[in-house]
Amino acid sequence: MLPDRIALVHDWLTGMRGGEKCLEVLCELFPGAPIFTLLAYPEQLSETIRRHEIRTSFLQRMPFSRNGYRNYLPLFPRAIESFDLDEFDLVVSTSHAVAKGVIPAPRALHISYIHTPMRYIWNMFDAYFGENQVGSIKRAFISLVAKHLRQWDVASCSRVDQFVANSHHVRKRIERYWNRRAEVIYPPVDTSRFHVSYERGEYYLVVSALVPYKRVDIAIEACNQMRLPLRIIGEGPEKPRLQALAGPTVRFDGWLTAEEINAGFQRCKAILFPGEEDFGIVPVEAMACGKPVIAFGVGGATETVVEGQTGVFFHEQCAKSLMEAINQLESRTWSPAIIRKHAESFDREVYKKKMLEFIQRHWYNHSKN
Repeated sequence: MLPDRIALVHDWLTGMRGGEKCLEVLCELFPGAPIFTLLAYPEQLSETIRRHEIRTSFLQRMPFSRNGYRNYLPLFPRAIESFDLDEFDLVVSTSHAVAKGVIPAPRALHISYIHTPMRYIWNMFDAYFGENQVGSIKRAFISLVAKHLRQWDVASCSRVDQFVANSHHVRKRIERYWNRRAEVIYPPVDTSRFHVSYERGEYYLVVSALVPYKRVDIAIEACNQMRLPLRIIGEGPEKPRLQALAGPTVRFDGWLTAEEINAGFQRCKAILFPGEEDFGIVPVEAMACGKPVIAFGVGGATETVVEGQTGVFFHEQCAKSLMEAINQLESRTWSPAIIRKHAESFDREVYKKKMLEFIQRHWYNHSKN
């Protein structure tokens, strides 16, 4: 039996990506729980999340916060610590930035689902803040900010009783940076939204935010050289640079609706996934349509893609290696039914069941003490 007073905590609510899909399931499990978040724009959220009371921090009222909230990064710890959670017995946070640093009541149980420790202060600082991206002066300032954020990030781990990681890749990172153990529960993929396509496909497809670490440039360079049709669904600050790189076979579609992305999966030949991801929901969604994946063989993709059965890996993050993998994929025959069956092991209901069992087990142990 779980307590009545439950709070959900999330970094920020500015769209419906993988982290918000995890939160959405928690909202279904705990329909009366308020959501604490740095800032939120309900018109960009699902109806399930909008049904909840959403409490935001002072960042919501800061100038230019709608599109420039990341510029307030140095204030994130203070903002997440400003929430008063004294009335709650159970706190469940979902975090890729600072949500896990919320301060629960002393008697409360705090369970934190971790998508990753903050990439931009740990393993991907150079990808986000290299001199080519921000310049040397700004990089020096951000380096100082990052040092303090790392110290806070480690210290605030003591506020979490139990960690859950979204992949074994992230679990290892939690151990390395925070010296804490975590159980792995893969994030939810709503495989029922997708249907198997037996079409061979017309083009290669990338579905991604256009940011440096996604390495969409590798996919563009490979398809330029091989003169292969490539469709890119996504938006982000890298878009002008990527458009300048793109040849005549590359098409940019921006962000599309869920139905349009689904149709994109249905008609593609395969998904290209050239970045290192913590888990990566897009490959699983493509596999739910019976489509194979060509992925960089590091990180979460190695836990979702079965080489030779549901896709192919390339092992050097460069166009030449990706081109070799494309040739491998073209030379094989793929079974859409087998690929779909594998994707179902990551279904939304699997995540929902495992998260509820995890929370109930640890609440039972906590309440006995």
